[in-house]
Amino acid sequence: MLDLNQLIFQLKHLRGIGNKGLLRILQYFMDNPEKEVTAECCLKIGRVKKNYHSTFLDSFEQAMTFTDDYYFEFLERFSFLTILDDAYPEYLREIYNPPIALFYQGNISFLDTPTLGMIGSRKSTTYGKEMINYLMPELCEKGITIVSGLAKGNDTSAHQASIRNHGKTIAVIGCGLNCYYPKENQRLQEFIAKQHLIISEYLPNTKPLAYHFPSRNRIIAGISQGICVVEAKKKSGTYITAQLALEEGREVYAIPGNPLSDQSEGCLHLIQEGAKCVWRPEDILEDWCFKK
Repeated sequence: MLDLNQLIFQLKHLRGIGNKGLLRILQYFMDNPEKEVTAECCLKIGRVKKNYHSTFLDSFEQAMTFTDDYYFEFLERFSFLTILDDAYPEYLREIYNPPIALFYQGNISFLDTPTLGMIGSRKSTTYGKEMINYLMPELCEKGITIVSGLAKGNDTSAHQASIRNHGKTIAVIGCGLNCYYPKENQRLQEFIAKQHLIISEYLPNTKPLAYHFPSRNRIIAGISQGICVVEAKKKSGTYITAQLALEEGREVYAIPGNPLSDQSEGCLHLIQEGAKCVWRPEDILEDWCFKK
């Protein structure tokens, strides 16, 4: 009988294919459990581009030779959650292109709490930090878990403010769990991994490559019941994450700022597009703080 969780573990080691291709392969073998998992079948079902065939085949050969011992030894070091597990967050499962699996450190039950993504510019301003510190105490008091991306600037401030106010926080990172980006957040990441929750769709030892972060952003939007944008330039990663949240039917909140500042441009555009203009914690709390 095909062990689907072990198959997913093997699929996560394939190169030359994206998450959408992995989802197609998984669905095929869920529908056809009697089929043998072969490289040729996976190439076809995963729609791997020809220029990636060699990379894919090399990684497939390696992944399919993993022993049970290797699999269980890995699970002793790193926690692993698949899209088939009950603990996989339903909000994330509903999005377009949900990750086939997540690696995590910390308290996975945080995913079952009310979650608010709080994101913003890497080039945060004093105003942005002050707004985060003003909003955070009441949000934490009401039991809202703060989700962010552990990036420089507003993301870091959101995690730190949640911790200072005895709240819960989830960091979604764009690299392996045993990698640190930015380097100056290593101590913060280690603390969150022990006391809160770190999640990533990338295998351990995966470096923080630039194209990982747009993918990371869909997970932030996916596990959050709402997104609060503190500061953002238009067309920035933060702005795009908020648009993803709008498309997925999430509540989106934007903090207005100085219209003459580039860091406020994204928030003001989001408000024009339907995001709720907020500047007090009750503006958020009145909408959904007790929703599950």
